[in-house]
Amino acid sequence: FLLDDEYQWKGPFYFIQGADPQFGLMKAWAVGDTNNGDDEWGEEIKLAEQAVQAVNRLNPKPKFLVLCGDLVHGMPGTRWRTAQERDLKDVLKSTAQDIPLVFVSGNHDVGNTPTRETIGDYCSSWGDDYFSFWVGGVFFLVLNSQLYFDSSRCPELKQAQDVWLDAQLAGARQRGCKHIVVFQHIPLFLREPDEDHDYFNLEKSVRQELMDKFHRAGVSAVFSGHYHRNAGGTHRGLQMVVSSALGCQLGQDTHGLRVVVVTAEEIVHRYHSLDELSSQGLGKELLALLAQQ
Repeated sequence: FLLDDEYQWKGPFYFIQGADPQFGLMKAWAVGDTNNGDDEWGEEIKLAEQAVQAVNRLNPKPKFLVLCGDLVHGMPGTRWRTAQERDLKDVLKSTAQDIPLVFVSGNHDVGNTPTRETIGDYCSSWGDDYFSFWVGGVFFLVLNSQLYFDSSRCPELKQAQDVWLDAQLAGARQRGCKHIVVFQHIPLFLREPDEDHDYFNLEKSVRQELMDKFHRAGVSAVFSGHYHRNAGGTHRGLQMVVSSALGCQLGQDTHGLRVVVVTAEEIVHRYHSLDELSSQGLGKELLALLAQQ
């Protein structure tokens, strides 16, 4: 994505967002032991394979596939983590060469209370924990939301991300991008900007600070996972989009992926089950948006 022409708007395009493949959680959840029960992940492998096959068949091709955290269930240092990561990478190797993969760190990837070591291990395995890129005149930011959840053991890393984020947002505005889109694992909020804080969203003061920052910068949308259900809402023109899991479902949704179409005016998205995406592709409505010039 480092090509200069990616700064230019060339018309509508789309990308695919997935979240929480979380190899190992389905078994752990089924047996009621989320700390040690993640010793099998055959179901997740099948789902991830189905997802890759569905994405590879899409026409036209997506600009990229982003996975919004909790790549595996095993927390840093736990028994099955290395094998889970290896098996997920093996599945993802089948992704078409011309569909770049974008990885976002989740709490299971860097730990609920991350440290310099756990973040370093993640980065050596999956790439930077925060970074930015341009696609077709749109500016994308990947954030490490765990630093906003609990940075008590690495405050200097949170501060570094904050300084970097401010500079990135300022630079994006100067370049005159069509949209700014943020990817992070933990949602700002699930439904209402002023909802109470719990495990599945960010603490209120942190949330407010980020929402204000994003509003001032003109961010169009924040895409996240973590909730294992579909949810979302809006705040002063900012879309908060929470996508259900590729892996274990904690609500009534199906294993799926979100198709996100970016037009000059708006960002339109639909959550598709893996079966729908496999059999019907993008669907007529989204294809029609892509055809607009």
